[in-house]
Amino acid sequence: METDKKEKGPAKKTPSLAVALLPIMAMGLLLGVGYGIYKIRPQVLLVAAAFLTGCLGLILRFDWKDMQQGIVDSIHKAMPAILIMLTVGILIGAWMASGTIPMVIYYGLKLISPKFFLFTACLVSSITAVATGTSWGTIGTIGVAFMGIAMGLGIPLGPAAGAIVAGAYFGDKMSPFSDIPNLAAVTAGANLFDHIKHMMWSAVPGWLLSLLVYFFIGLRYQASTVESETMTLILETLKKNFRFNVLLLLPMLLVFYMAFTKRPTIPGMLVSSLIAGVLAVIFQKESVLLVAQAVNSGYPAHTGVEAVDKLLSRGGLMSMMETQLVAFTAFSFGGIMQKTGMLSVILDRVMKLAKTVGSLVDVTIGSCVVTALVTGSSYLAVILPGDLLSPAYKKKGLAAKNLSRIIDECGGIIVPLIPWSMAGVYITGVLGVQVVSYSPWAIANYAAIFILALYGATNFTMAPKVREDETQAGS
Repeated sequence: METDKKEKGPAKKTPSLAVALLPIMAMGLLLGVGYGIYKIRPQVLLVAAAFLTGCLGLILRFDWKDMQQGIVDSIHKAMPAILIMLTVGILIGAWMASGTIPMVIYYGLKLISPKFFLFTACLVSSITAVATGTSWGTIGTIGVAFMGIAMGLGIPLGPAAGAIVAGAYFGDKMSPFSDIPNLAAVTAGANLFDHIKHMMWSAVPGWLLSLLVYFFIGLRYQASTVESETMTLILETLKKNFRFNVLLLLPMLLVFYMAFTKRPTIPGMLVSSLIAGVLAVIFQKESVLLVAQAVNSGYPAHTGVEAVDKLLSRGGLMSMMETQLVAFTAFSFGGIMQKTGMLSVILDRVMKLAKTVGSLVDVTIGSCVVTALVTGSSYLAVILPGDLLSPAYKKKGLAAKNLSRIIDECGGIIVPLIPWSMAGVYITGVLGVQVVSYSPWAIANYAAIFILALYGATNFTMAPKVREDETQAGS
């Protein structure tokens, strides 16, 4: 009898909508003030939000062990994609050491044509960001060089900066080496390469529209032979410090082959990293010790040129730790919200608004944009709406890659257009152009929002769920 009483315990309370919204409001306040004003790291604020949510769960008579199990379950579901994210860190470090990424950057820069500056700036920024997986690194190096050319050519700095930002963020969101696509796939429970391929339906049209606008606008600007000293310096430095060979493309080709043939992702990345490590020893004459260092803590570029070192000193397992911490703390918050029933209460109300696929897409877009405006963080604008709305997509029978596509496009990529965001502040400081001046010209960053809303309304490209475990490669 005593055992039965212990098993029953106090009856758990079903939270009302007002109570369920308290953690969301608390998180918004913490992030808006703590991150937006005082620049406190988001993972610290997410721990505080999870703690407050846990206290509310105790008031609702939930046991701590139950809430802890909710955290474990939430993180467990994301583990396959989190492992991929860690493998990406290894891959970037190895590709940097081998010279694969430096070679792609070098020949990408060779495409520059002053006559079609805006078009070329966007295109080369896209290529560089795809190869490196960093929009900030691209803007801070290649972008600065392009701004120097723009000044010499007399091209308006607003359109010039907009073309650079659009290209850099397009490349960032389409790169398997970038943190935002990885984070979007992890949050939604999708496979990384399925996510990127599915996102092409919305990202590529917006990007092509940007290039078309840049092409015709650029024709108004007079061609010149002015060269950027910074650009020349980057090219010379890359050529001096790396030995280029067509075989350096092997690691990249292997990853693309594994992705398009739907082979296991992690083994393919590890084999590619191993090949890259061998190529680093053969062609770049790097030691095994340095390759190991690149894989663990990132490639240590020492070219003597700060701009090049900043661009190439990337990768490694440790480079993914910040993203991992944000993901773990956000999933901890979400796990408690799910276990205590607060998330389901909010979801039920959201689902009443999202009766159709189109309205669900609109709700997702709105949630991402609002989160981006409140927090100014790409990570949080991806994680919070994704974690909240993931069950809604499952109920509608929609594939997780639909959700990951929307939170990537409307959460992560919209942030640089917000003046008070870290990205906006960074870009303004680096390029010397205010957000309000370049944001109208960063067409690819906001065009996808309208494209996705149209897809939702027409049900076009809204893929149905075809398998239970969507973190594995599939169609």
